[in-house]
Amino acid sequence: MKITPKRLKFGLNLWFPFRFTGIKVLVIKDDWTYAKVRLKRSWYNQNAVGTHYGGSLFSMTDPFYMLMAFYQIGKDYIVWDKKAEIKFIKATKKDVFAEYHLPQETLDEWKQQLKTQDKIEPVFEVDIKDAEGNMIAKVWKTLYIANKSK
Repeated sequence: MKITPKRLKFGLNLWFPFRFTGIKVLVIKDDWTYAKVRLKRSWYNQNAVGTHYGGSLFSMTDPFYMLMAFYQIGKDYIVWDKKAEIKFIKATKKDVFAEYHLPQETLDEWKQQLKTQDKIEPVFEVDIKDAEGNMIAKVWKTLYIANKSK
C-alpha cells in the first residue's frame, strides 16, 4: 500500500504522541510540498503556569520535514532527522500553528549537490505562531540526506 499525504495525515492524527497531546495535522499537500499543524492547549498538555508545555511545542515540529523530504526525494536517497533545536519566545494559552514548506526546486538542488557530495545536512527554520501571527517559538530542524549509491 502506497503512502499518500491523505493517509499519512490520517495516521499521524491517530498516532498517540499527537492525538493525546493536542497536535493535529491540518494539511499535507498532495505533492508533499506543504504541511500545516495545530497544537490546541488543554488541561493535559499545559505546563505548571497554564501555558503550552514546551515538549508539545517541540513535538509538533518533529517529523514533518523528514517525512516530506523522504516522500518527495525518492528511494535512491537516505533521509533522517539529525538535529533539532528550539527557542521559546513567548508563552501563550492560545492554539498555535506551524507551517512547513519544501518546494520541488529545493529537492532538485539537493540532488545536484549529492552528485558531488556524500551527504548534505540542510537546516529548516520553523516558526510556531498563534492565530494572530504572534511568534511563540522557533525551531531549527537539521536533516541528514545521502545518496544510497555512494
